[in-house]
Amino acid sequence: MAQKTIIVSDSEVTKKIFGSFDRNTSKLESEFGVRIYNRQDPQGRGDAIMVEGNEDSVGKAADALKYMKKVASIGEELTEQSVDYLIGMVSDGRTSELVSYDDDCVFVNAKGKPIKAKTVGQKKYIDLIKKNTVVLGVGPAGTGKTYLAVMMAVKALRAHEISRIILTRPAVEAGERLGFLPGDLQSKIDPYLRPLYDALYDMMGAENVARLIEKMTIEIAPLAYMRGRTLDDSFIILDEAQNTTPEQMKMFLTRLGNGSKIVVTGDLTQTDLPFGQKSGLASAVKILRGIDDIGIHEFSERDVVRHRLVQKIIIAYDKYDRERAVKKAENSKNAKAYRPSRGREND
Repeated sequence: MAQKTIIVSDSEVTKKIFGSFDRNTSKLESEFGVRIYNRQDPQGRGDAIMVEGNEDSVGKAADALKYMKKVASIGEELTEQSVDYLIGMVSDGRTSELVSYDDDCVFVNAKGKPIKAKTVGQKKYIDLIKKNTVVLGVGPAGTGKTYLAVMMAVKALRAHEISRIILTRPAVEAGERLGFLPGDLQSKIDPYLRPLYDALYDMMGAENVARLIEKMTIEIAPLAYMRGRTLDDSFIILDEAQNTTPEQMKMFLTRLGNGSKIVVTGDLTQTDLPFGQKSGLASAVKILRGIDDIGIHEFSERDVVRHRLVQKIIIAYDKYDRERAVKKAENSKNAKAYRPSRGREND
């Protein structure tokens, strides 16, 4: 039986690692098949967290504990979701890819809360936005695609790297009808742009956002309003881009002006276009891949940072879609195999 020891000098950090009623370490024990317990270090260095089990499992559990120690030591919360994410990364042999919490926070929001990447996918996405002029962020709901893009836009505005932020999305109904909403055109459009407002309010506060919108430093508008414009010195975000047509996507991307940056976000599994209509986002991912200064990042369900059930819901739907596709292919194959001949019958 193998054994490893992790020394923790601060008892409060030890409490965070184990979690309420040993919730966190119980997850590790269940996943890796090890035993984890705490005792006083004989050399007086603090707490000694012991891990026992077979060599491979002990190594993985110890790696997870070291990372949990690092996170807890700087005051980060070890949530059930973050522990699940950590276990998944270690189980897949991707320990070296884990986000370094030694890095400075990326941004501080209006409430003074530091914002940093919570997953490897988010860190790669942020790095792509820093390095490229055009970035396509594709992935499931809850991965922070829009939120992080807005954060990077506000950060660029504060650093005077750009002079305005332009946020847009197509006004495509998800099973509802725009015309039945009350009010004038702006009132009808606002519900579609609400997620963008929410992200801005969190970053800058409602009063600052209202002031910057009034000064036209921040512009929030439907995609149709982008036609015919050249957008210089701007940070432009196209949200819900899966609901664009290829023509709309080409129109949008060619609005790029000097000193500007574009981020396009969307989820190809939640397309609300009419049946048979191709998604402009799907086309753009294929057409633009490999072009210099254009970054494409594809999030996975592992990058979901909303409620932990969101990740499970996404996995369940993906599994259902795959099974349905296989069944459809089998039925089509069987139908062809048993199709009666249409040749001339003998007299």
